[in-house]
Amino acid sequence: MRQDGRLSRMLHVLIHMGRHDGAMTSDMIASMLDANPVVIRRTMAGLRDQGYVHSVKGHGGGWTLAQPLGALTLLDIHRAVGEPSIFAIGPAYDMPGCAIEKAVNATLKDVLADAEQRLMARLAGVTLADIADGFPAAQSAKEGAQCKA
Repeated sequence: MRQDGRLSRMLHVLIHMGRHDGAMTSDMIASMLDANPVVIRRTMAGLRDQGYVHSVKGHGGGWTLAQPLGALTLLDIHRAVGEPSIFAIGPAYDMPGCAIEKAVNATLKDVLADAEQRLMARLAGVTLADIADGFPAAQSAKEGAQCKA
């Protein structure tokens, strides 16, 4: 099963935005992520709708942060990109009349719900500044060049 990279990609973009002077266009972001600018605009619109970024159309426009990196948590961005599924595993409903399948599914649902709750709490406790502060600004500029930003 293919992993959903939207959260990771948007965290990457937002940290670059926090260290970039001026607005970043959808084309710049798309080039950095090797993605289509239309997909970038669609994804960034979810962040804009939550008040995490601003957008300005036209010449000199683009995307800028609406809040400092320290005000944005991993959970905020997870929710803004559509709350992608956390787990690739889950219950099976092949034999709905089987008591063992029902017990397995009930237990699995309980365990996964507990794990998801713990993960969401952990995501809520980490800000983008926590990530960005983990490397110096000079290194960020060097990394940004490698990301085409």
